[in-house]
Amino acid sequence: MSKYLINHVNNNEPLIYYKNELAITKGIDSTVSLAKIKDYFTIFAKKRFMTVKRALKDSIELKQEILNNTEMIQDVNMLASHITKSLKKGGKVYFCGNGGSAADAQHLAAELSGRYYYDRPPLAAEALHVNTSYLTAVANDYSYDEIYARLFQAFGRPHDVLIGLSTSGNSKNVIRAFEEAKKQGVFTVALTGKSGGKMSSLVDMIFKIPSTDTPRVQEAHMILGHSVCEIVEQQMFPKP
Repeated sequence: MSKYLINHVNNNEPLIYYKNELAITKGIDSTVSLAKIKDYFTIFAKKRFMTVKRALKDSIELKQEILNNTEMIQDVNMLASHITKSLKKGGKVYFCGNGGSAADAQHLAAELSGRYYYDRPPLAAEALHVNTSYLTAVANDYSYDEIYARLFQAFGRPHDVLIGLSTSGNSKNVIRAFEEAKKQGVFTVALTGKSGGKMSSLVDMIFKIPSTDTPRVQEAHMILGHSVCEIVEQQMFPKP
C-alpha cells in the first residue's frame, strides 16, 4: 500500500469525515468506531492496489500478444509508409473517434502536426472533432452520425488518409466517415477491438486488437498509433 494511503487511514481527521459519509452512502452505522472505519479503508486501499496490478498485468499480456503478431507489426510499417507517401504527394492525415477514442485521435494528430521525438517541419494532420461549433450544429441540424462524413464531402481528397478509432468497430459516425471517404478516394484505416465489427469489410486496412476490454484496447491503439507517428517522422525527416 502506498505511503499516501497509509498516512490517509492513520489520520483520524479525514476518517471522522468519512465516517459520516459512509453512514449515508454505504449504510454504515455512524456510531461505528474509527478503528472499524480504518479497517474499511485499509481493505478498500488494498482492493484499489490489486485493481492497478490487474490492469497492468492485462495490459502487458495484451501488448505481448501484439508483439508476437508478426503480421500486425508488418501492417504498422506498411501504414506508416503509405502515410509518408501520401504526405509527400500533398495529402493529409485525418483521425476520428468518439469519447476516449476521440481524445486518442486528437493526440495522434498532434504527434504529426506538432512533433514526436525531434524538431522538424509540421505535418498535415488533424482530428475531425475539434471544431465544436461545427460538431454541435451538424449533430443538431442533421444527425450525430453525419458529423464526420459531412466534412469529407467538403474536403476529402484522393491522397488523404482517414484513420478511425472504434473499440467496437461499429461506431455509426465513423462508419459514415469511411463510406464518404471511400467515395473521395481516401485511404481508410480502422483501429478496433477483437471483432472489427462492421468496419472489417469497409476499410482498406484494419488493426483488430485481440481483446474485448475497452480500456486495454484503447491503450493498444495508442501504442500502434505512436509507432506509426514515429516511423512517419523518421521517413519524412531522416536524421543523418
